[in-house]
Amino acid sequence: MTAGAVVVAAGAVVTAVTLWPSDDGRTGASVSSASGSADASRSSASASPTRIYPLSQAPRTIPAVREHTAARGPGWRPAEGGRVVVDDPGLADEGKLIAGELKLSYAGRTEARDGDVELGLNHTAADPESYTLTVKNRRVTISAPGQAGVFYGTRTLKQEVHGGGTAPEGVVRDRPAKPRRGFMLDIARKHFTAAWIEDRVRELGDLKFNELGLHFSDDQGFRIQSDTHPEIVSRQHLSKTEVKDIIDLAESRHIHVVPEIDSPGHLGAVIAAHPDLQLQNASGVPTRGAVDISKPASAAIVDDLLNEYAGLFPGPYWHLGGDEYQALTVANPAASYPQLAAAARKRFGAGGSVADLATGWLNDRAAVVRGHDRTARAWNDGFFRGGGVQAAKGIEVAYWTGKEFGARPPAEYLSAGRELINYNDEFLYYVLGEPQTFVYPTGRRIYEQWTPLVLRGTTPVPSRYDGRILGGSFAVWCDLSAAQTQDQVAAGIRMPLRATVQKLWDPRRPALSWTGFKSLADRLG
Repeated sequence: MTAGAVVVAAGAVVTAVTLWPSDDGRTGASVSSASGSADASRSSASASPTRIYPLSQAPRTIPAVREHTAARGPGWRPAEGGRVVVDDPGLADEGKLIAGELKLSYAGRTEARDGDVELGLNHTAADPESYTLTVKNRRVTISAPGQAGVFYGTRTLKQEVHGGGTAPEGVVRDRPAKPRRGFMLDIARKHFTAAWIEDRVRELGDLKFNELGLHFSDDQGFRIQSDTHPEIVSRQHLSKTEVKDIIDLAESRHIHVVPEIDSPGHLGAVIAAHPDLQLQNASGVPTRGAVDISKPASAAIVDDLLNEYAGLFPGPYWHLGGDEYQALTVANPAASYPQLAAAARKRFGAGGSVADLATGWLNDRAAVVRGHDRTARAWNDGFFRGGGVQAAKGIEVAYWTGKEFGARPPAEYLSAGRELINYNDEFLYYVLGEPQTFVYPTGRRIYEQWTPLVLRGTTPVPSRYDGRILGGSFAVWCDLSAAQTQDQVAAGIRMPLRATVQKLWDPRRPALSWTGFKSLADRLG
């Protein structure tokens, strides 16, 4: 560490001299000498004060940066004539975006000069989402092992200079604690416009989220155009062109869009067009939202859809659902649904159970998406304890509840080597209308009480499991879809999203109080 520089964590306080813009637009500090007097302060207006610079302070951003090495200097702010330059043509998208946002010109691959922002790839083996942001010699340099890291560096810079602010002199070294930082939106029960979703993508990108989940099939609706089964699509839906535009925008922000067609439950919209597929119990009573998984036609239509949408969604992940299959919530599934029990025995032998048949369904759908080079995930209540058939090892667990019949605690999955994503319904579920026992989550509660280790309820799992918890996702569910407009949803999730990403990006206890964090969020917009 050089003389006059100090490493400070985000939020640390550093003694500073009051700064103000100098005549040339740079930020300086003017002080009188120790022997000066009041008369000296009234010297000729043409006299230039002597500028010195205090040690810079760590930038205030959401999420907070992990490390800042303070230095003395004027810092940087956008100015007329400033440019964005890159050292690799693959950074053109990142360069053009930040240039437009800061009203700079994009100069492409050329040598940087004073006033410029330079983006570069350093081709190291470090986390591709990590980055280094250096403010020195009246210019900004952002370098990273991957394009995502460069993008996140530009998000930090954008926040630093928001509202006329100055990027502080020194070096930011930053990286996320968790590789999965998500927001999941239920567009099946409630139609959201493409423009609204695109606004959320821009918001998520600026906050360094990297996943957008779209739950687009449920009992209340099927909301994306289908060419293989147009008969199941709801009147209000997104066209494939609109979805492609959303995906393109998300990818420009390094956000993967994760589709979810939930099965074998939550398929009411499909059943409405294909009533012959609906599960019935031994008395002939239909089971809401559930398809009969003993029928090959049930698997055929779901696989048609999985194969069709694999061509629309290019991301690496696919959510298969698997939750709340009503055949498994009764006291005796084999007696209530003898056709399922018979199919289980036929496939898995005399000991085969209805739970085995459901697990076989999940594994079969996972095999379909795996054929498209996708990693599958499923809700935790789609993984069943015991039985002769186990869920395929590569399926990630989306852990949301401990309220289901035969609930398994998170540690049971973790100790078995499963990787989990935290969707804890106690903190991260925004359920429209607050049905059952749900209440709208607050940013404050997430900020002060939740961490990725808190997978179920309010109790964290042991820290030894931290490496198997891939991250978390805040979720909007539209059970009572008319309870809020989409604009009310946007306002309601604003602070919870910011609190969630803070806890996924930085594992330390936040330096700011909740009041300070909210004030910062209000200032940054």
